[in-house]
Amino acid sequence: MPLILASASPRRLDLLAQIGVTPDGIDPADIDETPRKGELPAVYAARMAQEKGVAVAARHPGALVLSGDTVVACGRRILPKAEDEATARTCLGLLSGRRHRVLSAVTLIDGDGRARHKLSTSTVTFKRLHPDEIAAYLASGEWHGKAGGYAIQGRAAGLVRALSGSPSGVIGLPLYETRTLLNGAGYGCD
Repeated sequence: MPLILASASPRRLDLLAQIGVTPDGIDPADIDETPRKGELPAVYAARMAQEKGVAVAARHPGALVLSGDTVVACGRRILPKAEDEATARTCLGLLSGRRHRVLSAVTLIDGDGRARHKLSTSTVTFKRLHPDEIAAYLASGEWHGKAGGYAIQGRAAGLVRALSGSPSGVIGLPLYETRTLLNGAGYGCD
């Protein structure tokens, strides 16, 4: 049964390779990712992973479809993917010196349309950021398109005081949960 990754993220592709998985196809979902009013971060992450998977599974009948979504949450607040410098600056200011959660949801839809779900929750603590550190990070451009305005696998690693949970989940695909889902569906991982 072919495996389709419902994401264009090179990070997710690299993470899958770490567990010996090479998707047979890549088909990113194009869905509305607007959070609902009052939607909690964990519910939002799970809903996004599910909706992405369903959208792509409709285009690939009989295939296994793997989808995911990663959300950075400061309390009950869902931080956006930073698409501009002002948003990234706001996110980094909110995260400075604070602990926040990174919720990474994974959905696997099998060839019969059955969906299985897993959610990884990690806690990340940033050091207190000096305005010069924020400016230097913004100048790197690494924040672009990243949930919460940072990429822990890059320069932002030097801003993280502590991490509890799944490092791969914070990057964008929790490998333990993903491997469990794939093995449960009969797709053997190395």
